[in-house]
Amino acid sequence: MMMMWVSVAAWIGLALYFPIYSFGSYEANLSVAPFSPNWAQYSPFVSQAEYHVPSNCIVTQVNLLERHGARYPTSGSAAQIVSAIDKLTAVGSYTNERMQFLVNYTYDLGVADLLPFGAAQAYQSGETFFQRYSYIVDQDHIPFVRASGSDRVIKSAMNWTAGFSAASYHVYNPSLSVILSEDSNDTLDDNMCENAGNSDEETNAWLAVYAPTITARINDGAPGANISNADTYSLLSMCPFDSVAKEKRSPFCDMFEPADFEGFEYSGDLDKYYGTGYGQELGPVQGVGYVNELLARLTSSPVQDSTQTNHTLDSNPETFPLNRTIYADFSHDNQMIAIYAAMGLFPQSADLDPTSPDPNRSWLASRLVSFSATMMTEKLECAGEEHVRVLVNDAVQPLAFCGSGDGLCSLDAFVESQAYARNDGDGDWEKCF
Repeated sequence: MMMMWVSVAAWIGLALYFPIYSFGSYEANLSVAPFSPNWAQYSPFVSQAEYHVPSNCIVTQVNLLERHGARYPTSGSAAQIVSAIDKLTAVGSYTNERMQFLVNYTYDLGVADLLPFGAAQAYQSGETFFQRYSYIVDQDHIPFVRASGSDRVIKSAMNWTAGFSAASYHVYNPSLSVILSEDSNDTLDDNMCENAGNSDEETNAWLAVYAPTITARINDGAPGANISNADTYSLLSMCPFDSVAKEKRSPFCDMFEPADFEGFEYSGDLDKYYGTGYGQELGPVQGVGYVNELLARLTSSPVQDSTQTNHTLDSNPETFPLNRTIYADFSHDNQMIAIYAAMGLFPQSADLDPTSPDPNRSWLASRLVSFSATMMTEKLECAGEEHVRVLVNDAVQPLAFCGSGDGLCSLDAFVESQAYARNDGDGDWEKCF
């Protein structure tokens, strides 16, 4: 397969079309108060734990993997949302007072682009990152930043660098060094496994369980609309999409009951689990390339991988250095799920049931891949020995596969635990083609 990448200089030449939001005159409302924890992958980032470093340890390297910030619906989702809304607005009158806003409603969301709220999320993430790790930054150790080639990912990365720079009072000014083309080898996007399946069977099975009573309620409130179960999902999704776009609670949220969003959340959980997670045979292998790049950075050794990596870039110290203390990569939710699964994070004792959610499950899309979600892999020196720990949205992961379950593994044990990645997916990669 031809290996390609997007020149950063060429991309910056298109800056008119891919603006970075200015924070001199704009401040997003990053409060989570109007938002729900049951918005699955459309939930805004919320830190899951207070950050601290073990008392006998010091961080010597950090590898950040971050999802792009909040965005508009993608083109496919937007078309389905507009179709559902058109059915409602066509009836003109409503017996449910919580639908009265639709009398004068006009759909006004964009398509797929990063929102000002999402840009602010990335900017704040960069600020927080500098404040947390400034002691491993100097002019010889500026963060090395990469992004997958979608414009919302690129803009997230550049707003992150702006936030990092601002927090340092512009003493340290990281730049976006590599943009990986999503048409070729890219460890930050799930674009290369042609034979991978999807989650449609499981999400459709769950839709048939939780949506009918909600659909009936909507149709009772808008006689003649003939809303389908699929429309109901689209209308539910307007609650998070419209809320993050307007930075206040959307009237679409009030069309539904809180329990309705528990069903919506589980749909997102199933989508990620059976899309690129453990429930998809060829899900985890799509995260192998990134894991092997991570191992190379942690061990300061060349990348050993025969899956998604771009060998031209990864063998060049200008485009894949091994001497930095901070690396920041910007990606998508589906790819982050594949990376979690390849690493062995969030293991499940059984597959998620498409018709009956386990209320005690640890697989929650809102906690795994919210807008601006983060995975940080730290290398630490503890009492003279090198260790690794992984934090997802600031929550330390137990890493029972290589340690005592307290979140700390020796560097050697962590590398050894990643045999699936080091073996290029144990033959799964060849099944992709």
